[in-house]
Amino acid sequence: MTPSIVALGGGHGLYATLSAARNLTSDITAVVTVADDGGSSGRLRSELNLVPPGDLRMALAALAGDDAHAQLWRDVVQHRFRGTGALAGHAVGNLILAGLTEVFGDVIPALDELGRILQLKGRVLPMATIPLQIEADVVGLEEDPRISRIIRGQVAVATTPGRVRRVRLLPGNPVACTEAVEAIERADLVVLGPGSWFSSVIPHVLVPEQREALMATKARRALVLNLGPQAGETAGFSAERHLHVLSQHAPSFRVDKVIVDGSTVLPGSERAHLARAAAQLGAEVRYADVAVAGTNKHDTAKLGAVLGDLLPTPTG
Repeated sequence: MTPSIVALGGGHGLYATLSAARNLTSDITAVVTVADDGGSSGRLRSELNLVPPGDLRMALAALAGDDAHAQLWRDVVQHRFRGTGALAGHAVGNLILAGLTEVFGDVIPALDELGRILQLKGRVLPMATIPLQIEADVVGLEEDPRISRIIRGQVAVATTPGRVRRVRLLPGNPVACTEAVEAIERADLVVLGPGSWFSSVIPHVLVPEQREALMATKARRALVLNLGPQAGETAGFSAERHLHVLSQHAPSFRVDKVIVDGSTVLPGSERAHLARAAAQLGAEVRYADVAVAGTNKHDTAKLGAVLGDLLPTPTG
């Protein structure tokens, strides 16, 4: 029986997870954040009031089929227009998704149709079917470091020179994508992260019905930590701190494994602290070499091998 993997996240972090998972199974569901308000996605969102397509497009590209036709279409949807005109900077796939969404009147069939063209290994879904906004409490922007300021927008949160304390979704308690919830419920393995912690990872546990599905699923649940702090969002964060802020946003959230590159946490007290933080999530820490040597990028083959160890053993 083909194992089922659900990967949750956004942007380049989700792309890495999907690239790893596609070598393990053809039954993959990507569940993607929908709060992007920058670049091509932000322009289309603002002009057309649709779910921002950029992270959805990247997930589609990560799962594109292997034959020459599918790979050609992968390159097409990832291509960005050059020049200085109205189309400059837009990704072709963003425009295609925007057009298909208007034709169908719904982003889900739009994604499925472009998925057929790309001969997708799996399915790409949004975590909500309306565009969301991220709002954050940030300190360090005023002379008095104790004063907190509210900032809004994914780009603003990701690039703030202050320290993010907490994030919320607007509108609050958004309705989850039904198909995403169903995929989580039937999965064998659910993977959250890596990615921008406050704008791509934590939002997935702020959608009530999706969080409940993550808690109720019989799947093994893995949390993949980043290979280092991200300037703006998590500058100065230890691996332990990443887990603490996740717990603060969703105290009841639980995972089974926390996957950490062994080179990012020193043996001794740092690992002991991380183990305690993981235990608060009900998890054990799995140390593994999952980085491309000399970079802060995940090696998809190495990450795939670790995820493969978490899949159920075939029977029969």
